[in-house]
Amino acid sequence: MGKVPELCRVEDALGILVGKWKPVILLHLLQEGTMRFNELKRSMPEITQKMLTKQLRELEEEDIIERVVYAQVPPKVEYSITEYGTSLEPILEAMHEWGTKHTLHKRQKLEQKSM
Repeated sequence: MGKVPELCRVEDALGILVGKWKPVILLHLLQEGTMRFNELKRSMPEITQKMLTKQLRELEEEDIIERVVYAQVPPKVEYSITEYGTSLEPILEAMHEWGTKHTLHKRQKLEQKSM
């Protein structure tokens, strides 16, 4: 890796991505494009409205997603990934692939123990 542990920025990156819902939100926006709040909510039925709002605000503060409010009644709010936010796509893809392999690894270890 060639990185100096004292200067490691992995913690900074994880600070932005950590959370049960942030990666899921980002993957939805990367795959679906611009989505309204209720579309995001419907795509993640287990998330509460309060938690979705919190996660979206945190991602917006980091310039990962963009929030656009339309002046109309009822209010219309759309979320999309920023150009800067698209730089996370290969990272999320790599994390997904590793998570899949890790789940398989754990399953194989359990099967070996039960033999």
